[in-house]
Amino acid sequence: MKRRGQGEGSIRERPNGRWEARYRGSDGRPRSIYAETRREAVERLRTALTEREQGIRPANQRITVSTFLADWLEHSVRPRCRPATVASYETMIRLYLEPELGRLPLAKLGPEHIQAMLARLSARPNLSPTSVRYVYAVLRIALGRAAKQAKVIRNVATLVDPPRKSAREVRPLTIAQIRHFLGSVSGDRFEALYVAAIGTGMRQGELLGLRWVDVNLDAGTVRVEHSLQRGTRTLAAPKTQRGRRTLQLAAFVTNALREHRRRQMVEQGDAWSLSGYVFATAKGTPLDTRNVTRYFQLALERAGLPHQRFHDLRHAAATVLIEQGVDLSIVSRMLGHADLSTTADVYAHLTNRMLQTAADQMEAAFSSQAVAAG
Repeated sequence: MKRRGQGEGSIRERPNGRWEARYRGSDGRPRSIYAETRREAVERLRTALTEREQGIRPANQRITVSTFLADWLEHSVRPRCRPATVASYETMIRLYLEPELGRLPLAKLGPEHIQAMLARLSARPNLSPTSVRYVYAVLRIALGRAAKQAKVIRNVATLVDPPRKSAREVRPLTIAQIRHFLGSVSGDRFEALYVAAIGTGMRQGELLGLRWVDVNLDAGTVRVEHSLQRGTRTLAAPKTQRGRRTLQLAAFVTNALREHRRRQMVEQGDAWSLSGYVFATAKGTPLDTRNVTRYFQLALERAGLPHQRFHDLRHAAATVLIEQGVDLSIVSRMLGHADLSTTADVYAHLTNRMLQTAADQMEAAFSSQAVAAG
């Protein structure tokens, strides 16, 4: 057998039948790698020596997944992300990642562990495919940071196929249902909010974070500059540059906002907040997102309409625009999507209909009757 040269490490079989590969790390300290077979020990030693030559530090075997996630959340996520994002990451870690993977050494976490975790979570009847995908996404982001910090050799989450995305069919209110709904909420305290949601396609947080300084009723425009964070009274800038946008209002939206402004001026008392929110409580303070959703769903029930999320008013706005023939790129800009592909993906069922319409128009243009008439 060829003798290994100095610095190439050594391999031996231990009394318990396992194999041990020994070498010196880049710091000069002796290190051991254990494997079930000699071939596996050779492969692991070869990898370790390559990493040593590339200056990659050996992973700390004492850091567990739980310890790393806690540190990542505190020092990487919390200083950079919005409170709502931090809270959602904390929930995913506490409920799923820590119980499933927390005790494993971070350096020994492999794709097989992640794949097994996803299978177990997917088997839970009370956990949606979207939630499982989110758990995976949080772990992938965290391990990406671990790889950048050289705490792991690579992000093993990228070696795992993510859970399939659940296909949720968008079923917003039809134009007839929207007209019926708006008629039923005439005079309601939130009438202008519903009108603005349907007429602009703005997100709930964007609407609740809207201030009168962002609205020009004479020009019929609204500037989207902030979003009210869910469960807080904190305003945050849009996540993307395209999220910050100026919208031209339809006349019925401008009229509703002008009437809402008049009513708001009348009800202002000594306790009124000077924060300047367009849609506010009786004291002028920001509205709670959960209360707004609850009032909206009660309004739907009174109108005899199917259950909807408040977010579905945004889908209704987009659907009306697309069905009226507005170019998809314009719809995308109005909605503040990061890119056109997002809009096309969400409203694929509508864009397919548009493609069929285009094909029908092409057929009409070049049919035998049309050619003969030409």
